[in-house]
Amino acid sequence: MKRYSKKRQAIIDLLKNTKEHPSADSIYRQLKPIYPDLSMGTVYRNLKEMKEEGIIASVAVVNDRERFDGCTNQHTHVICSECGKIIDLEGFTLPADMLSHAEEESKISISCTKLQFVGVCDACRQAHRDTNSSNK
Repeated sequence: MKRYSKKRQAIIDLLKNTKEHPSADSIYRQLKPIYPDLSMGTVYRNLKEMKEEGIIASVAVVNDRERFDGCTNQHTHVICSECGKIIDLEGFTLPADMLSHAEEESKISISCTKLQFVGVCDACRQAHRDTNSSNK
């Protein structure tokens, strides 16, 4: 196993041990109390390198913040466009006919897919209902 600096390993561990999909800011805030000399530059640099190395994945940009995932296995994400919550949806695959159709139409041999569903979560829908009912 490759040896990493303590800070880099802490970033990896944080991402590998959470179901959340944190932003660089969130990672920084969580690790700063443990590593007082941690800088945002260190976080950004390590995230960039880890993405390039395939150690982590970039899920999406939500509310102007790139969000990361320590699970690099192919899986689907469901994203709330209101609050930015990202949920892993395991075991969801595209039908084979959809993939073959995409290859035929694009003339590209598809090696992987990245599927995301975007919508509004129950909590945000309820908050809208509560706001609308209190304004009447």
